[in-house]
Parts: sequence; structure tokens; C-alpha cells
Amino acid sequence: MATLNIKEFLDQDEKKDLLRLLTAGSVDDGKSTLIGRLLFDSKKLYEDQLQALERDSKRVGNAGDHIDYALLLDGLKAEREEGITIDVAYRYFSTNQRKFIIADTPGHEQYTRNMITGGSTANLAIILVDARTGVITQTRRHTFLVSLLGIKHIALAVNKMDLVDFDENVFDAIVAEYKALTDKLGIEDVTCFPLSALDGDNVVEKSERTPWYEGTSLLDFLETVPIHTDRNMTDFRYPVQYVLRPNLDFRGFCGKIASGVVREGDEIMALPSRKKSHVKRIVTYDGDLKEAFCPQCVTLTLEDEIDISRGEMLVHPDNVPEVGRYFETMLVWMDEEPMDASKQFYIKHTTNLTRARVDSIRYKVNVNTMEQLSVNNGKLTTDDLPMKLNEIARVVFTTGKELFFDPYQKNKQTGAFILIDPITNNTSAVGMIIDRVDARDMVTEDALAVLNLPELGIGPEHYEAIRSVCKELERLGVSVKCITENK
Repeated sequence: MATLNIKEFLDQDEKKDLLRLLTAGSVDDGKSTLIGRLLFDSKKLYEDQLQALERDSKRVGNAGDHIDYALLLDGLKAEREEGITIDVAYRYFSTNQRKFIIADTPGHEQYTRNMITGGSTANLAIILVDARTGVITQTRRHTFLVSLLGIKHIALAVNKMDLVDFDENVFDAIVAEYKALTDKLGIEDVTCFPLSALDGDNVVEKSERTPWYEGTSLLDFLETVPIHTDRNMTDFRYPVQYVLRPNLDFRGFCGKIASGVVREGDEIMALPSRKKSHVKRIVTYDGDLKEAFCPQCVTLTLEDEIDISRGEMLVHPDNVPEVGRYFETMLVWMDEEPMDASKQFYIKHTTNLTRARVDSIRYKVNVNTMEQLSVNNGKLTTDDLPMKLNEIARVVFTTGKELFFDPYQKNKQTGAFILIDPITNNTSAVGMIIDRVDARDMVTEDALAVLNLPELGIGPEHYEAIRSVCKELERLGVSVKCITENK
């Protein structure tokens, strides 16, 4: 067998693609155990880790005489004591085919925000189901969250098959029920595995105890699942992060390509100015490129001098994102403090930072049943509308200046944002843009702030100045109705 020197090995390793995945499931379904088993059986643990694992399994383990593989991931003291996962645990490992980053996310409903965090960058989700209990409420909740995050691939791991004697009928019934759920949510790519994470059946190697199962092991699947088509290579989006001016002879625009492909000589357009130019150079640390694609970080220089700053976006003129201040989103509340709808938040979208306000909450979603709860259908009162920790709702926003975005389901990179509390600087919420909203549909006449100038005793000579102020406020996202005549 040919041996590689260090440089050849590192070059080969660098060329491997990266699969980001999360595990989700109910408490005690075996998420952490499965990942621990995956690391153990694929020989990706160091000797001192193995020794510590064996020692901790005897001291605080929950697997009887077996090695408790969950301890590889449950690092918090509270987790080890309670035998549950609270925080998101990330683990990296590599095989000959692919590199992996695994996010082990908590199963409890009160840690929904943790799961959203872990799944925000994932290509694939492993949903665990206990073979003894089948599809339960938490399974439905986790699958809904996976669909909300736009994760395209699901591996259904029916775990603890050893406790039902590896019964094929049990497995088939769970698969049928789960696929009925994913069909409803529009998730097309679902692959199902009968597993015993504790014993290693069908985790890394095919198990002899499931002769009726014709599929691959879980690891074989993870190594081969195609993810290159998950990236949006059609819509070129380049949010400008930094303007590089090291000397008078060089002016470049630095950033990370959010989606699409750009080539030397391409015509591009800057938003919001809509000024056009052509790409002169694509500059990187390792030299110039003829073309670049997401998610590469590059510096673009243009043929023409165009005034461009951080927060603006370069696109192809024949493929432009939505541009606007009004849009509808799915929002996940992340803050311990409930939403104050009267407060103006900061919104961070790509490299843009501006003010934003909540115009309306269309409905909340019961994450366990996927039921829509609103004032209109009588499932909510107005007092229930402000969002609380881990709640999910459909919300309409107005921003202080125009943003350049695509619907999240079309382009994750330009369809996602975070809300920041202007007082505490905490991340209040994360959001996924559904679509833009026409300004005329934003507010009703009754919802507008009203300035009745005659009633306030303001003379006609000041009306024009006040109208100008109201117009500027509307541009900044604050709608004010100005009345100049008594009815």
C-alpha cells in the first residue's frame, strides 16, 4: 500500500467535502450514545479518551455494564448527573471519504433554541426514534423544526431495535408513520435505519441481526449522501464585508460568497445603487482565480470606480434578489425576556445592520402539533401575542433601510437573520424570511400613529415642515398619519 507524506495527507484531507449534521430525538432515545458509538467504532478516539470513557462509565454511566458512549458528548456536569443533553455538543471526525461536524442537540422542548442553533448550518438531520415507543410528539416537533430550518436530508434512526428483538414489522410500522409526517411537511429525502446504538448494530457495520434489512450502515450512508446540490449555485450574492484599500493602486471588496458563482469579466451590479461594472480580478491569498463560488472568501476588484461600502451587495444584473423594507418571516424567540413589540430591534442580515420593528404577529405555531394559533381563530388572546422563549411565530417586519434578500427556502444565506436587543445586546430571535410584503398591506389606518395638527393647536405655517418630518419618519420605518384639517 502506498504511503503518503504529511503534506500529501493534508492536501488530500483538505479536498474532502464537509458534512454538517445534527442529531435530534426524545430524551433517552440514544442521541449521544449513537454519536459516541459512531466515534468509537470508526476508531476516531484517542487512547486517553478511551481510558477516560471507561473510567467515567463505571463512575457516572447510565448503560449498566456497557460503556456509556453518551459521556463522550454530555460534557456539562448537569447533563452527566441527569443523563440528558442540555447544551449543543459539537464533535468533529473524519473518514477516508468525508469530514464531519456533528451537533448533538437537546431533546427537551425547553431547549428548542439550542436545537435551532445546532441545526442552523446542518446539511442533514438524524432523527432518533425509540423502537419501543415509535413516533411520538417530540419526534413530530423535531421534524417540524428540521423542515423549518430547510434541512433537505433526514436519516431516521429507529434505535433500540435489540429491545424489540429486531422485529421487521415494528420497524416498518414506524417508517410508514414517519414518512406520512414528512410527506405532509414536504421533506422528500428520508432514509431509514434499524439500529442498536448501544451494541453497534448498523451503525458502522451492517448487522447480522437484521438479515431483512437491505440498506447500508448509517456511516456508509453519511459518507455517500450527496450534498453538493444543496448549495445555491444559481443566484450570485456577494454581501460586501470590507473595503480593502492598502494603497492608492488597489481597491477591492472583501467578503464571503453567499451563493452562486462569479467569474472574471462578469458584469455585476451593486445594490442599492444599481450601478454596474465588470469583475476585473478575483483575488485570494493563494493568487488570483478565474472563477469563485460559495462559500469561498475572496476579494473582488472592478473595472470602474463605484462607491460601495459594507452592507451593500454585488449581484448579476439579470438575477437580482428582493429589495425592500417589509417582509414576512418565521421567527424563533431566543431571549429569556418576552418580546416587547413596541421596541425597535437591531436586525443583522448578511453584512447589513439596521433597525427593525415588529408590525404584526400573524400566528404562533404549536411545535408539538404544528397547529396555527392566532387571535383570528380564537386560539390566542392579544395578551398571548408577545413571543416568549422557544416560541415560533409568523411575523411581519419593517426595517429602517432596504435589505437585499431571498426567501429562506430558496437561499439560506440571504434568507436568514437575527434580531438583537438594542439595550442588552442579546440575540433576541432568529428568523427565516418567507417573502416580501407590499407596503400597502402592512398597516391599517387604525394602526397608524396620528398627528392631528389643528387639535394640537399647531398653526398652518408649520404644516409643510411637519409633513416633511412625517415623510422622513416613514422612510425610517415609523408610519405617522398627519391630519391638517378638522372634520
